[in-house]
Amino acid sequence: MSNDPNLVNQLLPAMQNVQKALEAVSLGGKIKVSTVHSMTVLGNSEPPSAGSFKPGYQAGLKGILQFLSDTGSPFTINPYPFFAYRDDPRPETLAFCLFQPNPGRLDANTGIKYMNMFDAQVDAVHSALKSVGFEKVEIVVAETGWPSRGDPNEVGPSVDNAKAYNGNLIAHLRSMVGTPLMPGKPVDTYIFALYDENQKPGPSSERAFGLFKTDLSMAYDAGLAKSSGSSSNSSSQSPPSGKVTSTGWCVPRNGATDAQLQASLDWACGQGIDCGPIQPGGACFEPNNVASHAAFAMNMYFQKSPKKPTDCDFSQSATLTSQNPSYNSCVYPGGGGAGSTGVMNKYI
Repeated sequence: MSNDPNLVNQLLPAMQNVQKALEAVSLGGKIKVSTVHSMTVLGNSEPPSAGSFKPGYQAGLKGILQFLSDTGSPFTINPYPFFAYRDDPRPETLAFCLFQPNPGRLDANTGIKYMNMFDAQVDAVHSALKSVGFEKVEIVVAETGWPSRGDPNEVGPSVDNAKAYNGNLIAHLRSMVGTPLMPGKPVDTYIFALYDENQKPGPSSERAFGLFKTDLSMAYDAGLAKSSGSSSNSSSQSPPSGKVTSTGWCVPRNGATDAQLQASLDWACGQGIDCGPIQPGGACFEPNNVASHAAFAMNMYFQKSPKKPTDCDFSQSATLTSQNPSYNSCVYPGGGGAGSTGVMNKYI
């Protein structure tokens, strides 16, 4: 979608014509007509609850949104946390954009602490839709991704960052947790792109968003390859070549600070795992301290992951143990190592 508000006014007639053509061949209810919007349509996106459209776009967008509402079509957007990090290249911003442990960002209007940029951007769009009376229109992410390489003066492009973003995004979407303003409602999302675009103009990063290179080789494994992870029926099989699968339990590392553990706790519970047992009244709520709650959340996340060593890292605040940390009625899932059941004395 162009940054020119005048183009917005021209889109609705075109969409209506396509809809009429589909209806003429009895496909009106089977194929949805929409148009993609960049995040520049927002005049405000921070905090997410204050999301709103730019005044110059609102007149044209209301017509489009009425069309989408009438036809049951989605409002499609292109959120790119990569560009947010490029504009604010701090370590905490990178972690926030890559779904990694971070202090989070508080929305003072709602009291919600956001743990990743993707959710914040999507919820800002939801708030903008709500502000013009169309909060029930579904949101679909038509594009999002991260470049695996770029020019020397570009901030953020790398294989590690691209793999972290897309891999953690996929895990976040698979958790079905939704976003803070749309809980339990996962957003249909399309990753940009399948292949690098070696003839695209602009900086090198624009040609490096692909999961695969132009020679058809894999740029990196974002967790979608057939050999990625493990199925529920393959626990007895050997891990794929090149994959090191760990066993045991994931717990806080000696020397980890409460601030580190709180960030890890908040992040892990934001990934769709069941943190109910460490809520008041839960089997693992007592002892009520950060280290104990973080230990449970870290382990729950690790046990739901492919169990690679990096899945029990949490910015170097966690480690693996063969000693079962379960105690009383608080059961830590996992194991597979040779350790015996013990009591998690150091967290009590």
